[in-house]
Amino acid sequence: MQRTAEDIRILSEKVRTAGKFLITLRKEVGKVIVGQPYMLDRLLIGLLSNGHVLLEGVPGLAKTLTIKSLSQAVQAKFSRIQFTPDLLPADVLGGMIYNQQRGEFIVRKGPIFANFILADEINRAPAKVQSALLEAMQERQVTLGDSTYKLDEPFLVLATQNPLEQEGTYPLPEAQVDRFIMKVVVGYPTREEEQIIIRQNVQGSTPPAVQPVTTINEIIAARNLVREVYMDEKIERYILDIVFATRTPDQYKLEALKPVISYGSSPRGSINLAVAAKAVAFMQGRGYVVPEDVQSICIDVLRHRIGLTYEAEAENISAENVLEQVLKKVETP
Repeated sequence: MQRTAEDIRILSEKVRTAGKFLITLRKEVGKVIVGQPYMLDRLLIGLLSNGHVLLEGVPGLAKTLTIKSLSQAVQAKFSRIQFTPDLLPADVLGGMIYNQQRGEFIVRKGPIFANFILADEINRAPAKVQSALLEAMQERQVTLGDSTYKLDEPFLVLATQNPLEQEGTYPLPEAQVDRFIMKVVVGYPTREEEQIIIRQNVQGSTPPAVQPVTTINEIIAARNLVREVYMDEKIERYILDIVFATRTPDQYKLEALKPVISYGSSPRGSINLAVAAKAVAFMQGRGYVVPEDVQSICIDVLRHRIGLTYEAEAENISAENVLEQVLKKVETP
Protein backbone atom coordinates (compact mmCIF):
# COMPACT_ATOMS: atom_id res chain seq x y z
CA MET A 1 0.00 0.00 0.00
CA GLN A 2 1.41 3.36 -1.09
CA ARG A 3 1.87 5.89 1.71
CA THR A 4 2.42 9.64 1.62
CA ALA A 5 5.47 11.38 3.09
CA GLU A 6 3.28 12.66 5.91
CA ASP A 7 2.06 9.09 6.72
CA ILE A 8 5.67 7.88 6.93
CA ARG A 9 6.68 10.86 9.10
CA ILE A 10 3.86 10.11 11.58
CA LEU A 11 4.77 6.40 11.54
CA SER A 12 8.44 7.21 12.19
CA GLU A 13 7.42 9.32 15.17
CA LYS A 14 5.36 6.42 16.55
CA VAL A 15 8.32 4.07 16.00
CA ARG A 16 10.74 6.38 17.85
CA THR A 17 8.35 6.65 20.80
CA ALA A 18 7.56 2.92 20.92
CA GLY A 19 11.23 1.93 20.53
CA LYS A 20 12.57 3.92 23.50
CA PHE A 21 12.43 0.83 25.72
CA LEU A 22 15.18 -0.78 23.57
CA ILE A 23 17.77 1.71 24.90
CA THR A 24 16.92 0.80 28.52
CA LEU A 25 16.81 -2.90 27.63
CA ARG A 26 20.27 -2.86 26.05
CA LYS A 27 21.68 -0.91 29.01
CA GLU A 28 20.19 -3.34 31.55
CA VAL A 29 21.53 -6.44 29.77
CA GLY A 30 24.87 -4.63 29.35
CA LYS A 31 25.27 -4.60 33.15
CA VAL A 32 25.96 -8.34 32.96
CA ILE A 33 27.20 -8.89 29.41
CA VAL A 34 30.50 -7.34 28.36
CA GLY A 35 30.75 -6.84 24.59
CA GLN A 36 28.68 -8.97 22.21
CA PRO A 37 26.45 -6.04 21.05
CA TYR A 38 26.04 -7.81 17.69
CA MET A 39 24.58 -10.93 19.32
CA LEU A 40 22.25 -8.88 21.54
CA ASP A 41 20.99 -6.85 18.56
CA ARG A 42 20.25 -10.06 16.65
CA LEU A 43 18.30 -11.45 19.61
CA LEU A 44 16.27 -8.22 19.79
CA ILE A 45 15.57 -8.42 16.05
CA GLY A 46 14.32 -11.99 16.57
CA LEU A 47 12.12 -10.80 19.44
CA LEU A 48 10.64 -7.94 17.40
CA SER A 49 10.20 -10.16 14.32
CA ASN A 50 8.50 -12.99 16.23
CA GLY A 51 11.20 -15.36 14.97
CA HIS A 52 13.41 -17.99 16.57
CA VAL A 53 17.18 -17.43 16.60
CA LEU A 54 20.00 -19.98 16.29
CA LEU A 55 23.35 -18.92 17.80
CA GLU A 56 26.46 -20.81 16.73
CA GLY A 57 29.81 -20.46 18.44
CA VAL A 58 32.36 -22.20 20.58
CA PRO A 59 31.60 -22.60 24.32
CA GLY A 60 32.24 -19.69 26.68
CA LEU A 61 31.03 -16.77 24.54
CA ALA A 62 28.17 -15.81 26.94
CA LYS A 63 25.44 -17.10 24.61
CA THR A 64 23.45 -18.68 27.44
CA LEU A 65 24.01 -15.75 29.82
CA THR A 66 22.87 -13.20 27.22
CA ILE A 67 19.62 -15.06 26.52
CA LYS A 68 18.90 -15.54 30.23
CA SER A 69 19.63 -11.86 30.99
CA LEU A 70 17.36 -10.74 28.14
CA SER A 71 14.44 -12.81 29.48
CA GLN A 72 14.93 -11.34 32.98
CA ALA A 73 14.93 -7.79 31.58
CA VAL A 74 11.71 -8.48 29.65
CA GLN A 75 10.01 -10.02 32.71
CA ALA A 76 9.15 -13.15 30.74
CA LYS A 77 8.92 -16.78 31.80
CA PHE A 78 12.28 -18.39 31.04
CA SER A 79 13.00 -22.07 30.54
CA ARG A 80 16.31 -23.74 29.80
CA ILE A 81 16.54 -27.15 28.17
CA GLN A 82 19.95 -28.79 28.02
CA PHE A 83 19.93 -30.98 24.92
CA THR A 84 21.72 -34.31 25.28
CA PRO A 85 21.88 -37.49 23.14
CA ASP A 86 19.54 -39.34 25.57
CA LEU A 87 16.88 -36.58 25.70
CA LEU A 88 13.31 -37.73 24.97
CA PRO A 89 10.44 -35.71 23.41
CA ALA A 90 8.53 -35.92 26.72
CA ASP A 91 11.46 -34.19 28.46
CA VAL A 92 10.76 -31.15 26.27
CA LEU A 93 6.99 -31.20 25.70
CA GLY A 94 5.71 -32.99 28.81
CA GLY A 95 3.23 -35.85 28.71
CA MET A 96 0.30 -37.72 30.24
CA ILE A 97 0.88 -38.93 33.82
CA TYR A 98 -1.40 -41.49 35.51
CA ASN A 99 -2.85 -40.18 38.77
CA GLN A 100 -3.67 -43.18 41.00
CA GLN A 101 -5.87 -41.20 43.41
CA ARG A 102 -8.11 -39.92 40.64
CA GLY A 103 -7.75 -43.01 38.50
CA GLU A 104 -7.09 -40.95 35.37
CA PHE A 105 -4.35 -39.50 33.24
CA ILE A 106 -3.44 -35.85 33.83
CA VAL A 107 -1.33 -33.52 31.72
CA ARG A 108 2.15 -32.62 32.92
CA LYS A 109 3.41 -29.68 30.86
CA GLY A 110 7.09 -29.66 29.98
CA PRO A 111 9.65 -26.82 29.93
CA ILE A 112 8.51 -25.79 26.41
CA PHE A 113 5.60 -23.94 28.09
CA ALA A 114 7.42 -20.64 28.63
CA ASN A 115 8.05 -17.37 26.76
CA PHE A 116 11.80 -17.71 26.26
CA ILE A 117 13.09 -21.21 25.58
CA LEU A 118 16.85 -21.60 25.72
CA ALA A 119 17.60 -24.76 23.74
CA ASP A 120 21.19 -25.20 24.86
CA GLU A 121 23.43 -27.18 22.48
CA ILE A 122 20.43 -28.07 20.35
CA ASN A 123 22.52 -30.12 17.93
CA ARG A 124 23.33 -32.73 20.60
CA ALA A 125 19.80 -34.21 20.61
CA PRO A 126 18.59 -36.88 18.14
CA ALA A 127 15.99 -36.44 15.37
CA LYS A 128 12.99 -37.58 17.46
CA VAL A 129 13.44 -34.64 19.85
CA GLN A 130 13.98 -32.19 16.97
CA SER A 131 10.71 -33.27 15.32
CA ALA A 132 8.86 -32.73 18.63
CA LEU A 133 10.33 -29.24 18.88
CA LEU A 134 9.38 -28.49 15.26
CA GLU A 135 5.61 -28.37 15.94
CA ALA A 136 6.13 -25.95 18.82
CA MET A 137 8.39 -23.71 16.72
CA GLN A 138 6.19 -23.61 13.64
CA GLU A 139 2.63 -23.95 14.93
CA ARG A 140 3.28 -22.44 18.39
CA GLN A 141 1.29 -25.26 19.92
CA VAL A 142 1.97 -28.62 21.55
CA THR A 143 -0.08 -31.83 21.25
CA LEU A 144 -0.24 -33.99 24.40
CA GLY A 145 -2.50 -37.04 24.19
CA ASP A 146 -5.72 -36.00 22.43
CA SER A 147 -5.46 -32.30 23.29
CA THR A 148 -3.61 -29.42 21.68
CA TYR A 149 -2.29 -26.58 23.85
CA LYS A 150 -1.46 -23.10 22.55
CA LEU A 151 1.85 -21.67 23.72
CA ASP A 152 1.94 -18.25 25.39
CA GLU A 153 3.01 -15.16 23.47
CA PRO A 154 5.70 -14.14 23.02
CA PHE A 155 7.13 -17.60 22.35
CA LEU A 156 10.73 -17.56 21.28
CA VAL A 157 13.17 -20.45 20.86
CA LEU A 158 16.72 -19.18 21.26
CA ALA A 159 18.97 -22.10 20.44
CA THR A 160 22.72 -22.45 20.79
CA GLN A 161 24.91 -24.94 19.02
CA ASN A 162 28.58 -25.71 18.91
CA PRO A 163 30.19 -26.02 15.46
CA LEU A 164 29.27 -29.33 13.85
CA GLU A 165 32.87 -30.53 13.52
CA GLN A 166 32.85 -31.44 17.21
CA GLU A 167 32.09 -34.99 18.32
CA GLY A 168 28.68 -36.06 19.61
CA THR A 169 26.63 -33.64 17.52
CA TYR A 170 23.85 -34.21 14.99
CA PRO A 171 23.35 -31.87 12.01
CA LEU A 172 19.92 -30.25 12.42
CA PRO A 173 17.33 -31.23 9.76
CA GLU A 174 17.00 -28.62 6.98
CA ALA A 175 13.26 -28.26 7.69
CA GLN A 176 13.99 -27.28 11.27
CA VAL A 177 16.91 -24.98 10.49
CA ASP A 178 14.63 -23.15 8.03
CA ARG A 179 12.28 -22.27 10.95
CA PHE A 180 14.94 -20.06 12.53
CA ILE A 181 14.62 -16.50 11.29
CA MET A 182 18.39 -16.09 11.73
CA LYS A 183 21.51 -18.13 12.26
CA VAL A 184 24.00 -15.88 14.04
CA VAL A 185 27.67 -16.83 14.21
CA VAL A 186 29.00 -15.50 17.53
CA GLY A 187 32.59 -14.30 17.51
CA TYR A 188 35.18 -13.73 20.24
CA PRO A 189 35.21 -10.52 22.30
CA THR A 190 37.88 -7.90 21.61
CA ARG A 191 41.11 -7.82 23.64
CA GLU A 192 39.86 -4.87 25.74
CA GLU A 193 36.48 -6.53 26.40
CA GLU A 194 38.14 -9.77 27.45
CA GLN A 195 40.35 -7.87 29.90
CA ILE A 196 37.19 -6.47 31.57
CA ILE A 197 35.69 -10.00 31.63
CA ILE A 198 38.83 -11.32 33.41
CA ARG A 199 38.67 -8.55 36.03
CA GLN A 200 34.98 -9.11 36.72
CA ASN A 201 35.37 -12.86 37.18
CA VAL A 202 38.66 -12.85 39.09
CA GLN A 203 37.42 -10.33 41.68
CA GLY A 204 34.78 -12.85 42.74
CA SER A 205 32.13 -10.22 43.35
CA THR A 206 28.50 -11.09 42.71
CA PRO A 207 27.42 -9.85 39.27
CA PRO A 208 24.63 -7.23 39.30
CA ALA A 209 21.11 -8.62 39.04
CA VAL A 210 19.20 -7.85 35.85
CA GLN A 211 16.05 -5.89 36.68
CA PRO A 212 12.83 -6.02 34.61
CA VAL A 213 12.73 -2.87 32.45
CA THR A 214 9.92 -3.73 30.04
CA THR A 215 6.87 -5.97 29.86
CA ILE A 216 5.55 -8.65 27.53
CA ASN A 217 2.70 -6.32 26.49
CA GLU A 218 5.22 -3.65 25.44
CA ILE A 219 7.11 -6.23 23.37
CA ILE A 220 3.90 -7.41 21.66
CA ALA A 221 2.87 -3.78 20.91
CA ALA A 222 6.32 -3.10 19.41
CA ARG A 223 6.10 -6.31 17.38
CA ASN A 224 2.74 -5.20 15.91
CA LEU A 225 4.23 -1.81 15.02
CA VAL A 226 7.19 -3.50 13.27
CA ARG A 227 4.71 -5.07 10.83
CA GLU A 228 3.42 -1.57 10.01
CA VAL A 229 6.88 -0.24 9.04
CA TYR A 230 6.66 0.86 5.40
CA MET A 231 8.46 -1.16 2.75
CA ASP A 232 8.50 0.28 -0.76
CA GLU A 233 7.91 -2.00 -3.75
CA LYS A 234 11.50 -1.34 -4.87
CA ILE A 235 12.77 -2.82 -1.60
CA GLU A 236 10.48 -5.84 -2.04
CA ARG A 237 11.92 -6.41 -5.53
CA TYR A 238 15.45 -6.03 -4.11
CA ILE A 239 14.74 -8.77 -1.55
CA LEU A 240 13.33 -11.02 -4.30
CA ASP A 241 16.41 -10.40 -6.46
CA ILE A 242 18.72 -11.44 -3.61
CA VAL A 243 16.75 -14.62 -2.90
CA PHE A 244 16.30 -15.57 -6.57
CA ALA A 245 20.03 -15.02 -7.17
CA THR A 246 20.67 -17.89 -4.73
CA ARG A 247 18.37 -20.15 -6.80
CA THR A 248 19.30 -19.15 -10.35
CA PRO A 249 22.67 -17.36 -10.08
CA ASP A 250 23.29 -17.55 -13.86
CA GLN A 251 20.34 -15.17 -14.45
CA TYR A 252 22.11 -12.54 -12.32
CA LYS A 253 25.50 -12.86 -14.06
CA LEU A 254 26.78 -15.04 -11.21
CA GLU A 255 27.63 -18.09 -13.32
CA ALA A 256 30.60 -18.89 -11.08
CA LEU A 257 28.20 -19.63 -8.20
CA LYS A 258 26.13 -22.23 -10.06
CA PRO A 259 28.50 -25.18 -9.39
CA VAL A 260 28.78 -24.35 -5.64
CA ILE A 261 25.06 -23.95 -4.76
CA SER A 262 23.05 -27.18 -4.47
CA TYR A 263 19.82 -25.36 -3.53
CA GLY A 264 18.83 -21.75 -2.89
CA SER A 265 16.77 -20.05 -0.21
CA SER A 266 13.15 -21.05 0.36
CA PRO A 267 10.24 -18.53 0.20
CA ARG A 268 10.50 -18.42 4.01
CA GLY A 269 13.85 -16.70 3.43
CA SER A 270 12.13 -13.89 1.49
CA ILE A 271 9.48 -13.46 4.20
CA ASN A 272 12.00 -13.47 7.04
CA LEU A 273 14.37 -11.09 5.25
CA ALA A 274 11.50 -8.60 4.80
CA VAL A 275 10.32 -8.89 8.43
CA ALA A 276 13.86 -8.70 9.84
CA ALA A 277 14.61 -5.61 7.69
CA LYS A 278 11.49 -3.95 9.15
CA ALA A 279 12.75 -4.81 12.66
CA VAL A 280 16.15 -3.25 11.84
CA ALA A 281 14.38 -0.07 10.65
CA PHE A 282 12.32 -0.05 13.87
CA MET A 283 15.49 -0.33 15.98
CA GLN A 284 16.97 2.60 14.03
CA GLY A 285 13.86 4.67 14.84
CA ARG A 286 12.60 4.76 11.25
CA GLY A 287 9.11 3.99 9.96
CA TYR A 288 10.42 2.88 6.55
CA VAL A 289 12.96 0.34 5.24
CA VAL A 290 16.08 1.35 3.29
CA PRO A 291 18.37 -1.02 1.29
CA GLU A 292 21.03 -0.85 4.05
CA ASP A 293 18.57 -2.50 6.46
CA VAL A 294 18.26 -5.47 4.10
CA GLN A 295 22.02 -5.66 3.52
CA SER A 296 22.87 -5.51 7.24
CA ILE A 297 20.70 -8.54 8.10
CA CYS A 298 20.88 -10.53 4.85
CA ILE A 299 23.71 -12.92 5.73
CA ASP A 300 22.25 -13.84 9.14
CA VAL A 301 18.80 -14.52 7.60
CA LEU A 302 19.98 -16.53 4.58
CA ARG A 303 23.24 -18.29 5.56
CA HIS A 304 21.43 -21.39 6.84
CA ARG A 305 19.00 -21.57 3.89
CA ILE A 306 21.57 -22.17 1.17
CA GLY A 307 22.86 -25.65 0.36
CA LEU A 308 26.46 -25.96 -0.79
CA THR A 309 27.90 -28.66 -3.05
CA TYR A 310 30.95 -30.83 -2.37
CA GLU A 311 32.82 -28.60 -4.81
CA ALA A 312 32.16 -25.59 -2.56
CA GLU A 313 33.41 -27.50 0.49
CA ALA A 314 36.53 -28.62 -1.40
CA GLU A 315 37.29 -25.00 -2.32
CA ASN A 316 36.42 -23.72 1.19
CA ILE A 317 33.57 -21.58 -0.15
CA SER A 318 31.04 -20.78 2.60
CA ALA A 319 27.43 -19.58 2.46
CA GLU A 320 28.75 -16.19 3.63
CA ASN A 321 31.07 -16.00 0.59
CA VAL A 322 28.13 -16.79 -1.71
CA LEU A 323 25.89 -14.13 -0.14
CA GLU A 324 28.64 -11.51 -0.22
CA GLN A 325 29.00 -12.07 -3.98
CA VAL A 326 25.20 -11.91 -4.42
CA LEU A 327 25.00 -8.60 -2.52
CA LYS A 328 27.80 -7.12 -4.65
CA LYS A 329 26.15 -8.16 -7.90
CA VAL A 330 22.44 -7.54 -7.29
CA GLU A 331 21.53 -3.96 -8.15
CA THR A 332 20.69 -1.80 -5.11
CA PRO A 333 17.53 0.35 -5.52
